[in-house]
Amino acid sequence: MPIIPPNSGPVPAAADGPGRTREARLADRWLALPDVRPGIANPSTGSHAGPPLFACRPRRPVRMLMLLLWLLAFPAAAQVRIGVATMLPGEIFFERFGHNAIVIDDPATGGPVSYNFGFFDLDEPDFTGRFVRGDMRYRLVALPLSQDLAYYREVGRGVSVQWLDLDQDEAARLAAALADNARPENAVYRYDYFTDNCSTRVRDALDGALGGLLRQQLAGRSRGNTFRGDAVRLASPAPWLWLGFDLGLGPAADRPNALWDDAFVPMRLADALAGIRRADGRPLVAATEELLPHRLPPEPPEAPRPWWPWLLAGLAIAAGSRLLGQRRPAALAALALPFWTLAGILGPTMLFLWGFTEHRFAWANQNLLLLSPLCLLLWPGGWRIARARAPGRLFRAIAWLVAAGAVLALFLHWLPVLPQRNAHWIALLLPIHVALAWALAGSPSRTA
Repeated sequence: MPIIPPNSGPVPAAADGPGRTREARLADRWLALPDVRPGIANPSTGSHAGPPLFACRPRRPVRMLMLLLWLLAFPAAAQVRIGVATMLPGEIFFERFGHNAIVIDDPATGGPVSYNFGFFDLDEPDFTGRFVRGDMRYRLVALPLSQDLAYYREVGRGVSVQWLDLDQDEAARLAAALADNARPENAVYRYDYFTDNCSTRVRDALDGALGGLLRQQLAGRSRGNTFRGDAVRLASPAPWLWLGFDLGLGPAADRPNALWDDAFVPMRLADALAGIRRADGRPLVAATEELLPHRLPPEPPEAPRPWWPWLLAGLAIAAGSRLLGQRRPAALAALALPFWTLAGILGPTMLFLWGFTEHRFAWANQNLLLLSPLCLLLWPGGWRIARARAPGRLFRAIAWLVAAGAVLALFLHWLPVLPQRNAHWIALLLPIHVALAWALAGSPSRTA
């Protein structure tokens, strides 16, 4: 998509000097007319003095008043407007979190321009590898607002714009900074989902133009939101997506965020901007305008997620496993094999994200203790039990080691240092691991 740089300013006047408006030039010419009243004869010649009637002016006090009224009749020179466009969530997985852009509406450029930080190139070399390693490259693109809105209109995503009350020097500074940032040599940036994304770039650009006003008013306030909480909430319409966020994020995603950090979500940034006040007390947002109606389901609401239903499910599965293990251990082992396989896939994946990628919010993930890679080592013994054979002593040791890891996850959850909000997963998986170890590895007669 081509980058369309905005013009640098108004077009100079064609005559009477650069920058002179038509109204000013006409006023100068009118004031230059002779100060003579029409129809008065020259005492020496008896002829009319001065220009014809249509070219004469009233006396100075009257003409000054007329000139003022005449100038007021012309509209004021159009000024640059700055807005933040917020696009509501869509239905594709990468659209679940909304989007935003900065709008520069300068009449001298012929139409509003959208500065959009959300572009990436699927055809760039090593795109998939960079995505896996957490080394994504996004870019800023400047394009006509009408062109930017075309896609959102087509898919039914709502768009509103908050017009900001900026001084003209602030607006000019922001427009110049964005135009420079959109140059091909400056447009690319390293993307981070939580701390350096398309929405935080909008926040930072506004904060720079306002002399740090946003950070000053947002960095010291918090609603207790977390990166995990907002990611899971917004991804909740797609079960595989919210499960991936919830299982894959580590404790760094659970620190309470300031409102400044909440701005990684475009809708959170819009809410924050609505509460910002200038130094003189006037609101930063002068007006909000709906550009497109939202025809899709609304943004998922905030809702608490209690852990006790997960505990009830875990206890019920554990009780059923214990009973089935006493009567039909082969059947229980057959059911446990897919569970251990899933844990054996998810665990190494979390370990890979921690040790071999730049996805730092996935580091030190305590869910590794609940979905341990050691579960893969339970497969040979579980297969033997399913075929009514003894699993061996190694199976018993590994089964109880996996259960001990789940208990350790509970202990770490109670510690105040880097707590991870995974109580629901502990409540579900800890009883299951203990029950499987007890039912399949607890009897010496089956582990000889």
